[in-house]
Amino acid sequence: MPGLAAPLIDWYRDAARDLPWRRPGFGAWGTLVSEFMLQQTPVARVIPHLEAWLTRWPAPADLAASPPGDAVTQWANLGYPRRALWLHRAAVEIRDRHDGVVPRDVDALLALTGIGDYTARAVAVFAYGDRHPVVDTNTRRVLARAVAGRAQPGPPHRRDLERMDAELPADIAAAAVVNAAAMELGALVCTARSPRCDACPLAAQCAWRAAGYPASEDRRRKQATYEGSDRQARGAVLKTLRDAAPASVPLFAVLPTWPDAAQRDRAIDSLIADGLAEAIEDHLRLPGHPAS
Repeated sequence: MPGLAAPLIDWYRDAARDLPWRRPGFGAWGTLVSEFMLQQTPVARVIPHLEAWLTRWPAPADLAASPPGDAVTQWANLGYPRRALWLHRAAVEIRDRHDGVVPRDVDALLALTGIGDYTARAVAVFAYGDRHPVVDTNTRRVLARAVAGRAQPGPPHRRDLERMDAELPADIAAAAVVNAAAMELGALVCTARSPRCDACPLAAQCAWRAAGYPASEDRRRKQATYEGSDRQARGAVLKTLRDAAPASVPLFAVLPTWPDAAQRDRAIDSLIADGLAEAIEDHLRLPGHPAS
């Protein structure tokens, strides 16, 4: 068994959090929805939204039958609402191309809207039990430190999959555990700013620790300030549309007191360009909702 696998498996057995998508029988659709929601959003915020989503739309065909604006409304305050639109489009594609069943094949998953290398492999591994390397931000940090001796990983690259694949045992079930354990270790112990090396199951073989914790350039993208940003304006416009849904809102009534009128208009234009809003004459609405 590769060097990191055995200690990761032993640690994960006792340390893994009880999360909905890790429970037996959760299913490929639930796994896919959870992965969309977990992108750049903390676990604690995702869980109640995930449960509400799957109660409302327990299968892809259920979501596909609803207007995309309903998905945007249900997304609520999860942030990055284009994910809701992409998930709706993926549900339509699953219904139309795959008879309503989330595909198992990684290439077929990659062909769906909004799905990249990580999500495709996460569904194939955690929902269907196949053997693939699954690499997220936390995994990349664990590999950078334990294997490469770097404080922070470099930019995402295809070789990350090769590095993770080299750490996976041949046994399919054990490989899935190692994938999950590496992500969990990065989320709970090998964190970006305050790693708890004293509690790490890889401490004895960590290249970064053995080298004396050398600093390396942190090339992670910095999150722009939210307050006063165009992103805040977009969120405020979307909230207005969600609150009014399924009705439309006269354009003059969309954030009439917003302090920067040009920013408000820019937010509206960008939402229309992204397909998150529709302009009908002098009204604005969520996509797919009837005009009023």
